[in-house]
Amino acid sequence: MSESDDPSYDDESYDATARIVDPGGHPADEDRRFEAALRPRRLADFPGQPRVRDQLGLLLEAARRRGAPPDHVLLSGPPGLGKTSLAMIIAAELEQPIRITSGPAIQHAGDLAAVLSSLAEGEVLFLDEIHRMARPAEEMLYLAMEDFRVDIIVGKGPGATAIPLELPAFTVVGATTRAGLLPAPLRDRFGFTGHLDFYATADLAQILTRNATLLGVESTPQGIDEMAGRSRGTPRIANRLLRRVRDYAQVQGNGIVDLSAARAALRLFDVDDRGLDRLDRAVLDALCRRFGGGPVGLSTLAVAVGEEADTVETVAEPYLVREGYLVRTPRGRAASPMAWAHLGLTPPTPSAAGTQLGFGDIEGRFGDSRSDTD
Repeated sequence: MSESDDPSYDDESYDATARIVDPGGHPADEDRRFEAALRPRRLADFPGQPRVRDQLGLLLEAARRRGAPPDHVLLSGPPGLGKTSLAMIIAAELEQPIRITSGPAIQHAGDLAAVLSSLAEGEVLFLDEIHRMARPAEEMLYLAMEDFRVDIIVGKGPGATAIPLELPAFTVVGATTRAGLLPAPLRDRFGFTGHLDFYATADLAQILTRNATLLGVESTPQGIDEMAGRSRGTPRIANRLLRRVRDYAQVQGNGIVDLSAARAALRLFDVDDRGLDRLDRAVLDALCRRFGGGPVGLSTLAVAVGEEADTVETVAEPYLVREGYLVRTPRGRAASPMAWAHLGLTPPTPSAAGTQLGFGDIEGRFGDSRSDTD
């Protein structure tokens, strides 16, 4: 390996991105380079998530001292919280290459067998959205993770023969946004499970300050805090807002990401002071203005805002529920008093709301035991 190909840094950290074997399934090259440039390279530099960081640090240090690959790792949590970054850090801390693929890309057992059979000793296999793997591939992965071998089926019918293929020891890092969809046998193969929570505003401000420096963007603490407060506790959203505010400051401002530039840019891109975007406000507006606060079924609500039901449920709803704007009831979605206040509206009295929607009283609106089938 030439000096220019050396994946180590002056601070003795290790760059896993220099040895990615299969970057398939990732976004466009420009976006990948942008994300890779901002990713922390060491576990000690990873901001936020202190419990998961400390647990992973112990796991990796113990593996290094034993001179063996660590247990398989499952990372769960909402999108954009750093699961991919942690997978890259795990490979970097182990000084091993990382092979990246995703659950949707593995729809047949043969697809997984091709990946597993090409792994090197100690290599890290990162499976993003692992809950979306096909069932035959999941069953093959059970055996590979536990016994480091796979059975290749040759032929069909009564004449089919299973040929065992031994695999070198490797580490699977799985990432999922819906851990409950993983079958129990697969979940049990992971020796460590880490759940990533949303970030505090102070942690997001630290991330934005670091990334602004890496991007060569001049910023002020007030501008950084404004973006951090509207990032919904998610680093990916924080980085996206940083890019848009940087663009605004370069085109419409003086090139500095300050408070006025941040506010003007976020107003232009429909991000309000609580981090709600156009879709979030459309959902709340439909609930309050069209349906009197609800409850209303998910599909009806999706039609009202002109989106697919899955989009409303997976994109808008988690943050609205977490922040207390939206309530999921047995009869559907309902707006909380916070939603009315955020839109500058006065909530109806319980009797008026019940009359408008055809329910007897406020308790009846939320107390029906029927499931939301709409």
